[in-house]
Amino acid sequence: MNINLDRRRAEQYKSSSQKIRVLSETWVNREIFCPACGRDIDRYENNKPVADFHCKNCKEEYELKSKKDSISNKIVDGAYRTMIERLQSNNNPNFFLLNYNFNSLEVLNFFVIPKHFFVPQIIEKRKPLSTFARRAGWIGCNISLQNIPQTGKIFYIKNKQIEPKNKVLAKWKKTLFLRNEKEPAEKGWILDVMSCIDLIRKERFSLDDVYKFEKTLQQKHPNNRHIKDKIRQQLQLLRDRDYLKFLGAGKYEVVT
Repeated sequence: MNINLDRRRAEQYKSSSQKIRVLSETWVNREIFCPACGRDIDRYENNKPVADFHCKNCKEEYELKSKKDSISNKIVDGAYRTMIERLQSNNNPNFFLLNYNFNSLEVLNFFVIPKHFFVPQIIEKRKPLSTFARRAGWIGCNISLQNIPQTGKIFYIKNKQIEPKNKVLAKWKKTLFLRNEKEPAEKGWILDVMSCIDLIRKERFSLDDVYKFEKTLQQKHPNNRHIKDKIRQQLQLLRDRDYLKFLGAGKYEVVT
């Protein structure tokens, strides 16, 4: 995999945003395979409202976002209402995120966020545009990356280091069970517990380690009065889906 963007592809454009759009889309079309099946992906020739790329083999769709120099905890997206409607429909694409160095035009990081990690809780509503703006009252949104578990960020390239293809494909398959969770609230619970497990920062952990996040989870789910019961339920679900291995005596291990 070549991590360099081909600057010759954008010589005819004057706008920086146009240049990086062309460079990033050309690079993805040339270098990136579908994380679901491993086949080549194709760029949509016409401007499709919800996606930039698709896989002809497995029909997965992908929207591309690019950011220079560093990856922050938020990605600026489009209209808040449109995003929420997409999350509630069947046409929500997966997200490719490309992080590049502006001077060298090298890809620093590239990862995919599967669409089953997108729930309303990770979408932040921005303030309406002022009455003096051309689109007065328009409300945009941000995608909060910090609310997505680490397993929801599948890297092809991390700090300029290329990940093996079989590793990318395996990580994609690991969380596909989330697509069977149709109720957003229940999926939100699973993702919240996954995030708590991330914060423990150990492959092996105890039930008590997760209980330490009881207050945090109570704030996220104020109507639930049985947080510990819910934690145990989610850990059991993650065990049944082979995301976790139960070691006995309240001990668990993250399956790698």
